[in-house]
Amino acid sequence: MQTTIQLQNKALSGKSTLYLCTKKDKLASLGFDKNEEAYIQKKLKADEHYILINRLSSLIFIQFTDDFTKKTSAEKLEAYRVLGQKMCVALNTHRYKEVVLNTDKNNNEQILAVAEGCALANYEFLKYKSDTKKKHTLENILVHTEKENTQKIEELQIVIDAVYTARTWVNEPQSYLTAVSFSKEIKALAGSSNVKAEVLAKKQIEALKMGGLLAVNLGSKTPPTFTILEYKPKNAKNKQPLVLVGKGVVYDTGGLSLKPTPNSMDTMKCDMAGGAAVAAAICAIAKANLPYYVVALIPATDNRPGENAYTPGDVVTMFDGQTVEVLNTDAEGRMLLADALAYAKKYKPELVLDFATLTGAAAAAIGSYGTVCMGTASEKTKNQLKDCGNHVHERLVEFPFWDDYAKLIKSDLADMKNIGGPVGGAITAGKFLEKYVDYPWMHFDIAGPAYLTTADSYRGKQGTGVGVRLLFNFVKSLCN
Repeated sequence: MQTTIQLQNKALSGKSTLYLCTKKDKLASLGFDKNEEAYIQKKLKADEHYILINRLSSLIFIQFTDDFTKKTSAEKLEAYRVLGQKMCVALNTHRYKEVVLNTDKNNNEQILAVAEGCALANYEFLKYKSDTKKKHTLENILVHTEKENTQKIEELQIVIDAVYTARTWVNEPQSYLTAVSFSKEIKALAGSSNVKAEVLAKKQIEALKMGGLLAVNLGSKTPPTFTILEYKPKNAKNKQPLVLVGKGVVYDTGGLSLKPTPNSMDTMKCDMAGGAAVAAAICAIAKANLPYYVVALIPATDNRPGENAYTPGDVVTMFDGQTVEVLNTDAEGRMLLADALAYAKKYKPELVLDFATLTGAAAAAIGSYGTVCMGTASEKTKNQLKDCGNHVHERLVEFPFWDDYAKLIKSDLADMKNIGGPVGGAITAGKFLEKYVDYPWMHFDIAGPAYLTTADSYRGKQGTGVGVRLLFNFVKSLCN
């Protein structure tokens, strides 16, 4: 179900409503009766600053924001998103369809953050549920504000829809979302978003000699795909594109280096979360008409131990001619990403960003609380990305990228090996990818935050759509 965020320029009564207040505000002016005022004061004395009043026909939410002043601007926005999630839970529990968010000229950004958190929390994936009687009831979030904010609300709706799309792709089982069906889904979204799409089939991939992608696909009966998306507006601020690369392993058994099933292989339908993020993001960028030239590349396959599966000990010749000694078939994501990164050279890009659920080492290092990143981009670009990550609470943690780590992937047999040993696994994976770039580049390992087994505020449970909001915000910042 889509959650609609609408501008409401007339005051509404009788609806579930949010009020942002300070302790100095006169509550009577907001329409509370004496009993409600007494209840609010009682809660404040108990040091409760989020208060819910049930009027039986509607819910009234009051958030006292005095404590928020001690937070950074990014922390404030996140606090408001979390408030939105709390409201969403209450509204669905009491089976309401609408809520009104009141703004004034001083809190527009905060109210939009509430709307964002509420809408993201309202996502649910019910395609395979036979009983949907308890599905979420919330449909409309009405933002009472000036018409001048219409574009901001429309833009927020585009981003919410994009996150929903990415989450749904991640949540789809491989029994539906094969590499072929994934490329069809992406192409359909591109067609409705003014994005040019081309899907390379197996014969074209073979003609290009994309050895990494083809090697991973050897164990599968389903052919691989390589999807190319291009958004090039006439008023683009950049001549050379920003290229996004997303890992599209629709299911990862580990290949012959088989994963254990519990808490590992059983969630590996999410291994295409990087591909989902970049595809959804470029389409959102196009729908919002951001004046920036962007290309997205999504190599896709499943990784299985059947057919003529590639084996530990094999040597693979990659798209750019470099050779790789395969020591672990479960280190497959870097194999197909390397081909895509080498292919990106043809665009002479100003910057390349790749997103991948690449290593358990990244998830082990920082958990689901942020994204591990590393690369060769300028310090200015890195800082801009980190600022954008903080703004949307998709925080980035930059790992060291010393050349010492490159020594760990040296091979006696080939140009390199595809694993680096027991230490620095996230970094050695990054150093492997670095061998295929000759442009400014950043690698984002989203293995931690891409898929959650327990609910986390508005990010929910299962696919989170991480990366979409970061990329949209980053491109928007480049347009200013």
